[in-house]
Amino acid sequence: MFIDIVKIYVKAGDGGNGAIAFHREKYVPNGGPDGGDGGRGGNIIFRVDEGANTLLAFRYKRKFVAENGEDGKGRKFHGKSGEDTVILVPPGTLIKDPESGKIIFDMSRDREFIACRGGRGGWGNRHFATPTRQIPRFAKSGTKGEEKELQLELKMLADVGLLGFPNVGKSSLLARVSAAKPKIADYHFTTLSPNLGVVALGGEGRGFVMADIPGLIEGASDGAGLGHAFLRHVDRCRLLLHVVDISASEGRDPTEDMRIIDRELARYSEALASRPQIAVANKCDLADRESDAAKRFTAYCEELGRPLFFISAATGDGVRELMESVAKTLETLPPMTEYEAEISPEEEALAGVGCGIETTVRRENRTYFVEGKWIENFMGQINFDDYESLRFFQRVLDKNGVFALLREKGIEDGDTVNIYDFEFEYVQ
Repeated sequence: MFIDIVKIYVKAGDGGNGAIAFHREKYVPNGGPDGGDGGRGGNIIFRVDEGANTLLAFRYKRKFVAENGEDGKGRKFHGKSGEDTVILVPPGTLIKDPESGKIIFDMSRDREFIACRGGRGGWGNRHFATPTRQIPRFAKSGTKGEEKELQLELKMLADVGLLGFPNVGKSSLLARVSAAKPKIADYHFTTLSPNLGVVALGGEGRGFVMADIPGLIEGASDGAGLGHAFLRHVDRCRLLLHVVDISASEGRDPTEDMRIIDRELARYSEALASRPQIAVANKCDLADRESDAAKRFTAYCEELGRPLFFISAATGDGVRELMESVAKTLETLPPMTEYEAEISPEEEALAGVGCGIETTVRRENRTYFVEGKWIENFMGQINFDDYESLRFFQRVLDKNGVFALLREKGIEDGDTVNIYDFEFEYVQ
């Protein structure tokens, strides 16, 4: 079974709570507070698995939760940090927001991505001792880890994609030029999932990856056959090999077949339809190159300005020349498509707070107290000692209407804003 789109739930570990403890030791009177800090919660990390080419591993397991940090202990013992949870995905996997469909990260260039960060450990009571408060009987709780739903979509990484109707010899060609072993038989839809093979031509850097994309028939862009499910896998291909059965062994016209597939590509994606193509007339060992069908196909390729190679995947005739031409063409083409993130850092941060965006503001004299579960969780991601992190915190508050709500409540310059004990002076 081939699976290339799944939705999963991920949650990072919560931070451990700080400890409330006091030093007890013989001959050490008034030892003072010595509560240790809580441990950090584990992260959710995506990592590329070079040996995988399907999301089948997510068929039955779609919930991933990292370990929580341990609570702090007495004698200033720090709680153990939670173990990270590593999720292995095939190269080319897109991590998306399931609601908007926007891309969060493309697992093709980088080998690792932290999708959810664990919560911070809370401070033990030793941090709250002052000359006037020498016995603090309170500590800080750990913050919640981020949690979110994600959609994983696989778009295979291949330099060259093989297109064509069923039973034209795409799998045979892939098996001829690489070590891939796709299923080959004399009936339609023998191949039920994309197959990848590495073509090695000798010489460093001259190899490339080729993908056999199955199931393209008329109506593929509307879901007919298997094409609707697999057209996405040629999105990244830099070059397309359009394979036809030049022998017309099934009574089909190769010229009309090429027109149909080109039309389906255009309906699916104009960018894909404009991708460079090489025409491959397969099964030439069974065909007369001087036949009317072969002449019409040759004329049609010349009209399109598309290079044409007559080959036989079964005997190997013309295959070496085709692969050499493919390698030379790839040298002139731009690198493989890499998708940029379509979701802003602010949107991504709020996707991980795990609750609704509800905010309340109450006033006591000239101090405005801002509260909301999302803010409390979100504050665990902020380093309040870092200027850029504070600016990010400010942008998120502004984007989600906190400052607008304060203005509605009548806040003025110089008033104090208190957000869970973090205070600052409001300036318009």
